[in-house]
Amino acid sequence: MIKIAVAKGDGIGPEIMDAVLKVFNAAKVPLEYDVVEMGKWVFDKGFNNGMTPQAQETIEKLGILFKGPMETPKGKGVKSVNVTARKTWNTYANKRTFLTLHGVDTVFSKAGIPIDVTIVRENIEDTYGGIEHMLTHDVALGRRFITRPGSQQVIRYAFEMAKKKGAKRITCGHKANIMKLTDGLFLEVFYEIAKEYPELKADDVIVDDLCMKLVTRPDLFDVVVLTNLQGDIVSDLCAGLVGGLGFAPSANIGDHISIFEAVHGTAPDIAGKNIANPTALLLSGIGMLQHLGLRESSILIENALLYTLESGVHTGDFGDKNTKALNTTEFINAIINNFGKAPKHNPKPELTDVPYSCTVLKLAQNPMLESPENNEEKIVGVDMFIESNEQPNAVANLCNECLGDLFKLTTISNRGTQVWPTGSVFTNLINQYRCRFESIDDKALSQQDIINLYTALSHKFKVCSTEILNMWDGKRAYSLAQGQ
Repeated sequence: MIKIAVAKGDGIGPEIMDAVLKVFNAAKVPLEYDVVEMGKWVFDKGFNNGMTPQAQETIEKLGILFKGPMETPKGKGVKSVNVTARKTWNTYANKRTFLTLHGVDTVFSKAGIPIDVTIVRENIEDTYGGIEHMLTHDVALGRRFITRPGSQQVIRYAFEMAKKKGAKRITCGHKANIMKLTDGLFLEVFYEIAKEYPELKADDVIVDDLCMKLVTRPDLFDVVVLTNLQGDIVSDLCAGLVGGLGFAPSANIGDHISIFEAVHGTAPDIAGKNIANPTALLLSGIGMLQHLGLRESSILIENALLYTLESGVHTGDFGDKNTKALNTTEFINAIINNFGKAPKHNPKPELTDVPYSCTVLKLAQNPMLESPENNEEKIVGVDMFIESNEQPNAVANLCNECLGDLFKLTTISNRGTQVWPTGSVFTNLINQYRCRFESIDDKALSQQDIINLYTALSHKFKVCSTEILNMWDGKRAYSLAQGQ
């Protein structure tokens, strides 16, 4: 028997979780369940991360969490328990598989276009760090982190998963044409790792073009890997292609802990009415069984689910409105009654179980992810973000009064667009500028030089934020302003 942690969730969570566990029990899946306290009601008890210390300890011991949908309280300044769980346990790869389900009518199923797309979304970094500051009363800043080690983790997982799936193509979705350093780093890592998998066709698509292609020819794509925010949006788009979030399983994969969950909402308006559709959570559970090596059980249940859907059995949120909609209990019982039956379309082959073991780790310290640095690093300037409602020329004059013999003012931008030394009077301004100071003759600077400039500027302006301008092996490690 394998023991896993179960968090039933909020709203419809408990009833769909009970329904799925009923299917598992009927299939005699060799699992034991340790129910843990997570969700909105735990927030309400005063635990700001949405889980009790006992729940965290149990999950870290068992290594597997199966969870229902959870709500984050609004207006209380607390973080999403879903995002917190993924980030706390470094489940760096969010895998979501979108398949045509016969019996779930969509535009593409009616057109005879089969869909089998797997989205792999980076799960830890990007804007989901939630690091935000008000720089002035008019200007909010959110920091976006893309790291080489974090990109390597998720992209390598995507390639390995694509190889095991038997995929022919893996695509990197990105916006590196605009975000040349952040998305550019993600894309660079993608092609570095692609060299290790010559059997896979590796290519890339700008994310807006990717979205257009997905809603016109989704059958052209196989595995797609993206950064966090873009992956979040694209994965929900793909859910719409196969019938909605009610048919979209989700797995959050880490090296030591993995989370399997439904990503749809808690639907409090129908909670307790026994009419919720448990399909997404059941599909997520099937993915969990496969991850645990319980392939015989996963195939039995998946074939029964596909047969049930193919037969026209449905809950009230989908299917033929001229036939009776089943409640949650009736729908689950129909699946159980179809154990041993296989669908006409895409039946899953019989497979034998593979051994699974979860090593309980006793970590003495946090793992540090760092790639080797063999390049020469040099500080060549600094961006000072200052608050001012003056015109660009006036800001430049005040900045130049602060310069010694180390720095020169090279550009001033506003919301990323250059407004000094050249610009346009038609560029609207806000009360926060980025003033770029570079070293004279590209001489190396020290952090103390930066601090001295900061001190001088602080007599003229409120300095909201700073960013050091680095170079590695003579290559600029910072972006230019629009129009610079």
